[in-house]
Amino acid sequence: MYEKKIPKDFSCGMSITLEIIGGKWKPCLINSIHKGIHRPSELARKNPEASKRVLSLQLKELEEHGVVRKVIYPILPPKVEYFLTELGESLLPIITLMETWGSDFIDDVSSDASRFKLNTNNTIK
Repeated sequence: MYEKKIPKDFSCGMSITLEIIGGKWKPCLINSIHKGIHRPSELARKNPEASKRVLSLQLKELEEHGVVRKVIYPILPPKVEYFLTELGESLLPIITLMETWGSDFIDDVSSDASRFKLNTNNTIK
């Protein structure tokens, strides 16, 4: 497995927070799971710009950090669902604030698109 040459510095709370929820889709995944979207295919439909591979990797990282719990049901075909853990639930105030802040400033960002690299769907790249 790949090892980074420079070890990560976890001496401050911000670096720990970013390690856990940093990633383009992680906050969206946490928010979606909280709102009742539990199946990987539903999460992919909710975030159509994310590749299934990236969503899968970020869900795996969230699972490794203890933010989500993966449940595999023993049926055919296999059914997989993700649920927030207690740690994941504790992140909801941060995720909610991020969503609220973004919603409050979406008009400013959309009107000044030259400052941001926006795609045709008005999402920041």
